[in-house]
Amino acid sequence: MTPFAPLQNDTFLRACMRQATPYTPLWLMRQAGRYLPEYCATRARAGSFMGLATNTDFATEVTLQPLERYPLDAAILFSDILTVPDAMGLGLSFALGEGPRFATAVRDEAAVAKLEVPDMEKLRYVFDAVTSIRKALNGRVPLIGFSGSPWTLACYMVEGKGSDDYRLVKTMLYSRPDLMHRILAINADAVASYLNAQIDAGAQAVMIFDSWGGVLADGAFQEFSLEYTRRVLAQLKRTGTDGQIVPRLVFTKGGGLWLKEMAALDCEVLGLDWTVNLGSARSLVGGVENGPGKALQGNIDPNVLFAPPAQIAKEVGRVLDSFGVPYQGSGTGPTHIFNLGHGISQYTPPENVAALVEAVHTHSKGQRA
Repeated sequence: MTPFAPLQNDTFLRACMRQATPYTPLWLMRQAGRYLPEYCATRARAGSFMGLATNTDFATEVTLQPLERYPLDAAILFSDILTVPDAMGLGLSFALGEGPRFATAVRDEAAVAKLEVPDMEKLRYVFDAVTSIRKALNGRVPLIGFSGSPWTLACYMVEGKGSDDYRLVKTMLYSRPDLMHRILAINADAVASYLNAQIDAGAQAVMIFDSWGGVLADGAFQEFSLEYTRRVLAQLKRTGTDGQIVPRLVFTKGGGLWLKEMAALDCEVLGLDWTVNLGSARSLVGGVENGPGKALQGNIDPNVLFAPPAQIAKEVGRVLDSFGVPYQGSGTGPTHIFNLGHGISQYTPPENVAALVEAVHTHSKGQRA
């Protein structure tokens, strides 16, 4: 007996499984965030970003905030991709106005030797948040869980913070590939355990964010990013607490060059950034009717949201038309989930997000008419 309410809007999950939907579903990367005044108010009450992420009630509250404003088709867990290395004992902190940083960076043999898959109990606050959010959603829309990819986590772990040039992590990759492979193997197994625990807690889909995969050279991407994303996917549970299939989504920013190779990944959905033409991606990896293929997610430039509503609607139409009419039969075929090509900017006017959501639903219903 499942402890959660039945799902009222399964449009997102159907699109993930390449099944027909009455319109193109959408959600936004970083949809619970600083562009919303109510989020900023809750974060102020929490005292810090980690204060927000580690408090079940606050994490639940901010996850639901965008859904109160906009008719989005999925919720995504409010958390951070760096919770896993934090649980490894690297000491994550966020200074106001700055990005994340680790107290301990992993830069030599001794530091790498200490790394191990963390006890998932240290991440109990994440799993408690997943269950709490799922209950609070009450079946309104599905809940997406997520993690950073093994490579993206390694970038932060070695650099100690975000980076402009990835000098330290690439130095290790080229001069001590053995150490890099060891970090990535541990990260992959940790990410798989982490996502499986989110599935057990109630996540209905899981997404791997390979935010920095696109900074790698051709050849290095396949060896140090794609291979370890594959290792994560191979370990993931296929069904959730309600017995339903849990779709797996993979998003590599800058990964358009390697779409053909990513088509072989054992996942349901590939996310695309704004540099990729959706029609070309559909013909490469979208598959055929009742045959194998990937659902595609994306991929409007988040900066479109700074334009006036009429321009936003025009760009939405362009993105939807570039994909073309999604599959409309009773089996499976090419489908599209609308999203941004990367996370929403904190400076985005909230009313422009309303214009985007309205345009996606209206235009995509028109495509199917």
